[in-house]
Amino acid sequence: MNFLRTLTLRQLQIFVVAARHLSYARAAEELHLTPPAVSMQLKQLEDNVGLPLFERMGRGVALTGAGELLVHHALRILGEIKDAEANLQALQGAESGQLSVGLVSTAKYFMPRLLAKFAQAHPGVEVQFSVGSRASLIQKLQDNAVDLAVMGRVPAEIDAHAEPMATHPYVLIAPAEHPLRGARGFDLHELRHETFLLREEGSGSRRVAEDMFKNHLFKPLRTIDMGSNETIKQAVMAGMGVALISLHTLPLELKGGEVSVLEVIGTPIERTWYVVHMNAKRLLPAGQQFRSFLLDSASASLRQEFGVYVAAG
Repeated sequence: MNFLRTLTLRQLQIFVVAARHLSYARAAEELHLTPPAVSMQLKQLEDNVGLPLFERMGRGVALTGAGELLVHHALRILGEIKDAEANLQALQGAESGQLSVGLVSTAKYFMPRLLAKFAQAHPGVEVQFSVGSRASLIQKLQDNAVDLAVMGRVPAEIDAHAEPMATHPYVLIAPAEHPLRGARGFDLHELRHETFLLREEGSGSRRVAEDMFKNHLFKPLRTIDMGSNETIKQAVMAGMGVALISLHTLPLELKGGEVSVLEVIGTPIERTWYVVHMNAKRLLPAGQQFRSFLLDSASASLRQEFGVYVAAG
């Protein structure tokens, strides 16, 4: 297979964007191309590879087995080129270059503010961030698609370096007028008749909730799985149940008094935010500076914003 002789970086870039969106039209919009131009480039790539990379699924497309294989190689190739460019830019020092940061979904509520502070102090550094599940961030770290990632658990399954940057409290929230609002230090079993709203299987928040149930020898009367923190918050405000959720996802709801934080014994449950990079990754000056910025600033920033809401018990 000699497709590398005719392969172009532009084809790989278009392929990666199309694979992320699973839509030629959305890929064309992001790349400022026409859908026929995207389709033509991908057709040429498939001809070069000799295998179909996409298959039609209703109105959309899905990656074939060959497409799934090629997308990881494409990400690594583009990542290496990005590193080469960044290494050359690094000769100009830490005040220039590009930086790519991955965030688990829970971190998207506070990390943009920290990113903005860093960008204001270092205007020559172009900071990009992407939000995804823990599994997708681990894959992006392996594919060299992000320089650093912020997540709530050490990714022991990969060869990565993880450093604690801030405490990460989980609190039990209920509707604003819940009967136990304001009650001090009561047992979790007082909520035995409540519906508990949980994140999906495999999420870090789901694991924290299940550990809490186990530690309290508690079995909820009823649970409902939900796919995002936003859905859970809206459901709690609507009176559907209670939820154990990251305090850092609640700035607007707490300021507006839209939910109550229940002072259940054993809460807040303290976890840790980590900043992570692959051990094989050579962080350039901009990346090293951003890492140091998070380690120095994140804890104090979060404590200043959320400390007042942490239950005394």
